[in-house]
Amino acid sequence: MRRLIATLFCLFSIASCGLAGHAWALDNGVALTPPMGWNSWNRFGCDVDERVIRGTADALVASGMRDAGYKYVIVDDCWEGPRDANGALTSDPRRFPSGIKALADYVHAKGLKFGLYSDAGERTCQNRPGSLNHEQQDAQTFAAWGVDYVKYDWCWTRGQYAPDAYNTMSRALAATGRPIVFSICEWGLSDPWDWAPPIGNLWRTAGDIADCFVCSGRRPEPGGPGRMVGQSDEKGPPPPFIGQMGLGVLEATDLQAGLAFAAGPGHWNDPDMLQVGNGGMTEEEDRAQFSLWAVLAAPLIAGNDLPHMSDQTRAILTNREVIAVDQDPAGIEGTRVVHTDFADVWSRRLADGGRAVALLNRGIEPRQISVSWAKLKLAPGAAKVRDLWRGRDIGSFNGSYQALVPPHGVVLIRVTQG
Repeated sequence: MRRLIATLFCLFSIASCGLAGHAWALDNGVALTPPMGWNSWNRFGCDVDERVIRGTADALVASGMRDAGYKYVIVDDCWEGPRDANGALTSDPRRFPSGIKALADYVHAKGLKFGLYSDAGERTCQNRPGSLNHEQQDAQTFAAWGVDYVKYDWCWTRGQYAPDAYNTMSRALAATGRPIVFSICEWGLSDPWDWAPPIGNLWRTAGDIADCFVCSGRRPEPGGPGRMVGQSDEKGPPPPFIGQMGLGVLEATDLQAGLAFAAGPGHWNDPDMLQVGNGGMTEEEDRAQFSLWAVLAAPLIAGNDLPHMSDQTRAILTNREVIAVDQDPAGIEGTRVVHTDFADVWSRRLADGGRAVALLNRGIEPRQISVSWAKLKLAPGAAKVRDLWRGRDIGSFNGSYQALVPPHGVVLIRVTQG
């Protein structure tokens, strides 16, 4: 029924609906593979300024991340200053004294693309000016500044209907004539996978992700009034770091089950940004998140301190074989084919007919995890297996494969026949 409603919504919003890929998917020519880049929020929160952004753009190039596919440098909340006398957005004069246009120009000069944050409500989550009733004006401002990516949040939105609110900004961005990735960030409150494909290029499937593999975080209230659990009903500022109430990697991954139908080139489920390298997880857990996001065809948006990252973090974020899984041109999101209390197997069909397979250990002890070719919908008989993190072929196996997986770890393999 929800998918029928989404299709009907598309028919009544036909200007937003593309005919390529899914008949009800946005076709604005961008994000044909999951977006890759960096966002300021997970590491810096509100402690962000133009120095941090310029340094990050420099580090994306110097570290090899740009050449590995990371293109977007996205400034999250707290860049905003007051609106001017004409109602136009301005940047915080203390944090961004050179202005957003100059910052975007700097990022573009590095061969990168520039992203910016706004909110569908009257205020942003950090109590800065939101875009409610200024959608067309703000979209034109973003385009004039050279913005290539807009993340659109869902604070201060009581009484609004999410599909309408996001469709309004989607149309406003399209009217600028500038190709702009539109990231819908309403935390999965209203099942956006059922209505967002004709409106946005990606949509959050759950609340903010925290820097932990398994956390005691809480989802936004299902069907709630556009606020996070714990946020005041009063019109005061929300908590300073919504991510502190967020989900762990395992919890966010579990919420992806059953959503693959909505994803494809130009429109992606988004389980939120990477916490790789922020220190709250082990190296094995960092590698596990990166592996799972690749199999899930999720956006790869880093959120660590790039100029000061360790060699091990850089190695995870720039692994070309894992990135190739995420960026596979077929755009088919992986599905969970085995699920127990202690182990999962996620499988993704690739453009060449092979499978990317993540053997996930949910537990705290090493565990043997196996998968059969039948579960992967492969023919019986021999198949070649390659370990993507070790970067080497393992051999040919008949009917199944088994590996010892470390606690909270993933063994990521590529299985091919023929």
